[in-house]
Amino acid sequence: MADLLSAPDEGDALEDLHSRGCTDGLPVVIPTRQRVERMVLASGQDPEMVLGTMGPGHGIASIEKVAVAAVMAGCLPDYMPVVVAAVRAVIEPEFDLTEMQATTHCTAPLVLVNGPARHSCGPIASGTGALGPGHRANASIGRALRLTMINIGKARPGSSDMALLGHPGKFTYCLAEDEENSPFPPLHVDLGFDPDDSVVTVLGAEAPHSVLYAGDGDDPNGYRVLLDLLAMGLANAPSNNAILTGGAATVVLNPEHSSILHKAGLSRQDIAGELFQRCFLEPDRVKYLMPAFAGENPSRRMAFKDPDQILILQAGGSGLYSMVMPSWCAGTHSNSAVSVKVETDIFCEIPARNGA
Repeated sequence: MADLLSAPDEGDALEDLHSRGCTDGLPVVIPTRQRVERMVLASGQDPEMVLGTMGPGHGIASIEKVAVAAVMAGCLPDYMPVVVAAVRAVIEPEFDLTEMQATTHCTAPLVLVNGPARHSCGPIASGTGALGPGHRANASIGRALRLTMINIGKARPGSSDMALLGHPGKFTYCLAEDEENSPFPPLHVDLGFDPDDSVVTVLGAEAPHSVLYAGDGDDPNGYRVLLDLLAMGLANAPSNNAILTGGAATVVLNPEHSSILHKAGLSRQDIAGELFQRCFLEPDRVKYLMPAFAGENPSRRMAFKDPDQILILQAGGSGLYSMVMPSWCAGTHSNSAVSVKVETDIFCEIPARNGA
């Protein structure tokens, strides 16, 4: 059971939570008993149900403790199934949560949402500015995951969270795929789930790197340039993917760039394969740029071990800019992407209500 604290009023309660290091540095919603009970009820599960442990502190993640984080983050009860799925994903051994929390790299969990939960547990934005401000579900779902990592996983900056600088995605990092407007099957379908499933995929990611490309409708080979540019962003020479190799990474195509690649006859798998072949560093560049990692006889360094490590989805507004997110790609399992089905069948819809 979560510890019960007391304070004269919510202002004092907020200051107490800040002083205890229980926040992400921003004001939080005070997790009163009533608010937490409503969030637990929305989950449809017993408050004492244990999802697993979260490193580096190896705290026990119960439904109640996750509900506390969801309340503090500003989630509506509707968001709770997605928050629970995100927590389940990072707890999986393949995600390497303990190592990720303790690394000096800036990596943060990027939460990708597919399926009907984008609407029933949101709406979770997938269009213009989806990773920016103004989208309550995106902001609070990603923030809730971070607060579980702080308060259950016990990741504290400078002591157990050793990121040298971090990036704003460590506050919140969540978006949905724009399935309705994408020319490709939904990401979760290509990952082996049914179209009607709701799925959360979480992977470690750097901040988004902008990839600028102005398409030329008169150039039938222009798509090759777009692929080259995306690959340059994914495996830029100073990145972990290029030097350490082997971790997952994300490509978020805007609608215009998706259309260019689709009209060239490429599937999601084709795009991943093309990028895989382009994402490498030649031995002389590795030896010159990173001699400490090169070894005596370096060979061509492929950024990925398999095209499947490159996750591709459509989101955002149409125009010049797509985004790529290289990753940390360290840890026992290279901080792999993990996908978890959202359990909406047991979700209990809670009527909206003001106050505590």
